[in-house]
Amino acid sequence: MIAHRSGAGRPRRDGLRRPGDRRRTFPQLAPRSADESFAASWWGNAWVDALEDTALDPARLARGRAYAGRGQVDAITVTPGRVTAYVHGSRPRPYRTDIRLRTLGDDDWDRLLDIAAARPDHIAALLDKDVPHALANAADLLPAPGDLIPDCSCPDDGFPCKHAAALCYQTARILDEDPFVLFLMRGRGEQEILAELTRRNATRSAAERTAAEAHGTPPALATVPARDALAPRTLPPLPPPLPVPPHPGRPPVYPQAPGAPDPLALDLLATEAAARAHTTLRTGRDPLAGLTPWQDAVRLAAAHPGSGLTASTRALYTALARATDRTPTDLARAVAAWRQGGLAGLAVMEEAWDPPAGPFDRARPALAAADFPDFRPSRNRLSTSALQLRLGRDGLWYGYESDPGRDDWWPRGTPDADPVGALAALLGR
Repeated sequence: MIAHRSGAGRPRRDGLRRPGDRRRTFPQLAPRSADESFAASWWGNAWVDALEDTALDPARLARGRAYAGRGQVDAITVTPGRVTAYVHGSRPRPYRTDIRLRTLGDDDWDRLLDIAAARPDHIAALLDKDVPHALANAADLLPAPGDLIPDCSCPDDGFPCKHAAALCYQTARILDEDPFVLFLMRGRGEQEILAELTRRNATRSAAERTAAEAHGTPPALATVPARDALAPRTLPPLPPPLPVPPHPGRPPVYPQAPGAPDPLALDLLATEAAARAHTTLRTGRDPLAGLTPWQDAVRLAAAHPGSGLTASTRALYTALARATDRTPTDLARAVAAWRQGGLAGLAVMEEAWDPPAGPFDRARPALAAADFPDFRPSRNRLSTSALQLRLGRDGLWYGYESDPGRDDWWPRGTPDADPVGALAALLGR
């Protein structure tokens, strides 16, 4: 096991602390085709090389590469000395996987930051998300073979196991996009580094001015001609908006933890927010703006299969029913109506109304001609002891069913403009 350097845990001599800058979480990365490489930058490839040169089993490495390619690595969290994610394997529950590497001590950081501050081109490269080779070599910034220590909650004792290998491959993609993640792994965040470079650069500039003044040559001040500063300018047009993705993103996996919110509830909220935001971006209209809390609760329950029969959906139905002051049975009946006809189907279940003459008056003769003469009218409903047809305000007939002699009607079948067609759907004909 590789220990942290002794200086990494001491208070920093410069007094700057940015704890919020020392933890970053990256959303789950999309799957990629088998012929795409996991790294395009030289430092990303160095990370992959450190993994592959250490691996003891090429077969586990290949399976980890396949897991990463299929997007089985959830959101990745990076903190000093550690990369963490949940990785999906062959079992339903994902495994918690860590990659550990040593952090740099204060002396290493001083040397690295002095080199960067002395070279304006190094600072410009960092701001442009590039890592100069000289800077990376100044303090062993990149991992060497054996520098990456995998740890996984799976029973596989491979080094690394396929889940840790998958996490390493996906981490290379993050490093490609933002090399400051590499600095964070070694102990310091982006804003912390840039603030320190600014301080050292100002100190160096002040020292140079003092030296120049001591030799009688005051430094030249940067100036801008007034005519240039006051000249009218035309600003370039704004860039076009980014294209809307084809599908809303997937939320990360929320593990069960004592005292934490229910993972199902968190996943539900995140998934719903992503879908709602995606629809709003694509259509310019909020699809849920006109729903009441009860209608939205029915929609949420209807979107999850199981009809309250599984443990997770029973918990969901109970929570939604309690929040809307209804019973789980009320919610289950409303879900059946929503799945039958959406918002219109829910309105048919909840509202009795008096339809105008015409379609309703023609329904009983049509049913009698189809050998169903026993339907009795009441407002917008035609009923027998066990079957019922309800006319919606949208002009469709909705089928309902009850045990004979009980007034316990449940939506069944598919709505139809023809009452005979709706009855046939109800009876499964």
